[in-house]
Amino acid sequence: MEEYDVAVVGAGPAGSSAARAAAAAGARVVVLDRAAFPRYKTCGGGLIGPSLAALPGRPPVRASITRVSLSLAGRRRRTRTVGEPCLQMVTRAELDEWLLQQAADAGAEVRVPCRVLSVSDDVVRTSDGPLRAQVVVAADGTSSRLARDVGVRLAHVDLGLELELDAGPVAGEWTDRVHLDWGPIPGSYAWVFPKGDTLTVGVIAARGAGEATRRYLRDFVRWVGLERLRVLHDSGHLTRCRTPDSPLGRGRVLLAGDAAGLLEPWTREGISFATRSGALAGAVAAGGPAGAVERYRAALSADVLPEMAAGERCLRAFEHRPWAFHELIRSTSVGWQQFARITRGETTLARALRRRPVRAGLSLLTPGSAKPASPRTWTTGSHSLV
Repeated sequence: MEEYDVAVVGAGPAGSSAARAAAAAGARVVVLDRAAFPRYKTCGGGLIGPSLAALPGRPPVRASITRVSLSLAGRRRRTRTVGEPCLQMVTRAELDEWLLQQAADAGAEVRVPCRVLSVSDDVVRTSDGPLRAQVVVAADGTSSRLARDVGVRLAHVDLGLELELDAGPVAGEWTDRVHLDWGPIPGSYAWVFPKGDTLTVGVIAARGAGEATRRYLRDFVRWVGLERLRVLHDSGHLTRCRTPDSPLGRGRVLLAGDAAGLLEPWTREGISFATRSGALAGAVAAGGPAGAVERYRAALSADVLPEMAAGERCLRAFEHRPWAFHELIRSTSVGWQQFARITRGETTLARALRRRPVRAGLSLLTPGSAKPASPRTWTTGSHSLV
């Protein structure tokens, strides 16, 4: 039976980052995925500063964003600009293939397609036969069987719906611009992300409001004037956000990325959490199974877990008063500058929440606070600000 120090299950951003980090630390690594690469993946494909900082070089970027247009359920629009790009756009097929190649270049053995059938102690049974691994990094996404075995507990599950459109004659209008819309369902928002000759259009909202979410996507496509474009892909996916006390692994198994429920709860941004948690899991796994889960939890506690806690606070306030977030970014220089700094990775939500005025402002916007910051009310029925 072949023997490895680390077996990584899943070759998305979390898995490839784990494989690369473990191989770079000198471990014998195999990375396994049931899909053949490249493969299509439902994802907005926006890279923020922390994502770029965690990558081993320049990824295959389709667009650099210097303009952000904003709306509130299709109304109260404004476009804001930055001097330096605040987002980079990629397709997941190209990003994932590139990251997997980085892992291979670092020395990881790649087996794709290869299905993992079971993990028992140090034995990993696959469709290519069994192997042994001292540590297993589970990075097999939101439907991870290993995550279920470990006992991951979830605070939120959201439904994302996405269309890939042929940009055609409007491609030039979206060369360097994204659009964000704060939606009529509590906690929902929508986006248009350019990818050169295609546009990724999507919405996300809490699971359980399926028909309302589908209606929001139809309305949003109409609001941004893209309803006549040809649909290339029509897909959906679930995002999972862990509870603060959810396990990050057990025994020889560490969980990374979506499998662990690691993402930013407000925006549901997951690529930076996948790449960072994957790299940390890989580095820890290379050190062997003794105390691996505790070492991994300590590593995540430095940045990743505090950022999730800050995102949770923002989500609670955003669900209650989305118009306040919209006006803060749309109409104030402070709000816009903070948005740009966070997306560029110059600061984080967690660092912003250490400032007393920010904490006080969020408290006023959160349910249970004394009074709203404005007499205006959010009306979902007419999707307008009154």
